[in-house]
Amino acid sequence: MIIISATLDFASQADRDRAVTNTTKVQAATRDDEPGCHAYCFAADPAVPNRIQVYELWEDEASLAAHFKHQNYEDMKTVLGEVGITDTANQMYLIAAHEPVYDASGMPREKFFTDQ
Repeated sequence: MIIISATLDFASQADRDRAVTNTTKVQAATRDDEPGCHAYCFAADPAVPNRIQVYELWEDEASLAAHFKHQNYEDMKTVLGEVGITDTANQMYLIAAHEPVYDASGMPREKFFTDQ
């Protein structure tokens, strides 16, 4: 699995809000139409008024590479370009293992990746 985590900053909260609204259809299309996409969310940061937090979860390298060639990716670039990003930071992470945060009783786990 590959996680992409990013921030997108805009000149104002109004621009940020417009970007979130204007990207909704592309976000849904990416989730619905692209094989290997498990999550694709561009959401308003509640603590930074002009920022979007980005979270993407992809099955593998092939599905992410295909996304970068897909029309949805081009559409997202166009929509965000119309609003105007003032700053961005992004990283991708290759996930070798994952497990639930909480145990069967709903409590946070005390040990992590104990089988690794």
